[in-house]
Amino acid sequence: MKNQPQAYSKTQIYLHWIVVALITFQYMLHGEISVLFQARMQGFVPDVPTASPHAIVGTIIIVLVLWRLWLRFTHGVPAIPKSEKMLAKLGSRAMHIAIYVLLITNALFGLGAWLFGLQFSSLLHIISAYALLTLIYLHVFAGLFHHFVLKNNVMKRIVGKA
Repeated sequence: MKNQPQAYSKTQIYLHWIVVALITFQYMLHGEISVLFQARMQGFVPDVPTASPHAIVGTIIIVLVLWRLWLRFTHGVPAIPKSEKMLAKLGSRAMHIAIYVLLITNALFGLGAWLFGLQFSSLLHIISAYALLTLIYLHVFAGLFHHFVLKNNVMKRIVGKA
């Protein structure tokens, strides 16, 4: 990592919120691909992947998350507040790592299921989607806790107000 900036770059902020919007889209509109995948697996439609908004957006998410990781390692991220306890710092790091891992693996499991008709990959996609959603809720709660209870600038950094 080159340095430790005081705030996220505009690109990092935009990528964060674009990924948030795309994940929201994925969770809200995943029904069509679920129905189509089951129809493929049961032989009601040809067993070939077709263009699906869900699969396309999943691929875009992988690209954007890899871009975010590249920016994280090349441009740095703001430091965790010094006032944070060691356990909170470890929790923050673990949370971010887990979210990145789940974002990438979830999309890869989904693509494996969709492109190759892999039932096990589909199951892993569903399990990792629930795990990711759980971590997202915890992540949002932590941000709100920092903003309203601890009253520090953690949340302001990702909305560009730090």
